[in-house]
Amino acid sequence: MNFRVHVIADGEDDILDIYNYILLNDSVVAAEYVLRKLEETCVKLAQNPERGHFPPELERIGVSEYREIHYKPYLIIYKISNRDVFIYCVLDGRRELQELLERRLLR
Repeated sequence: MNFRVHVIADGEDDILDIYNYILLNDSVVAAEYVLRKLEETCVKLAQNPERGHFPPELERIGVSEYREIHYKPYLIIYKISNRDVFIYCVLDGRRELQELLERRLLR
């Protein structure tokens, strides 16, 4: 049975920021490619959302309701609720994530 995947506003903003950054610093082709791959990775969660693991930055502070999957350096942070998957963040994994995740998910 498939899950429904929803990207909340913050996640959409993250994806748009990534797209615009690549567009400005590389090319339209590269930006479109990464956008397509991020979307494909998100859509795959409809088949098997449990495949993601718990972000260690959140596990360290006792938060275990979010999971993450990766596409290249990007982390897709999501939560499973019944038959729905909610994507909260799409972040560059090369950034300092501990404080960012705490601020974004635990506000």
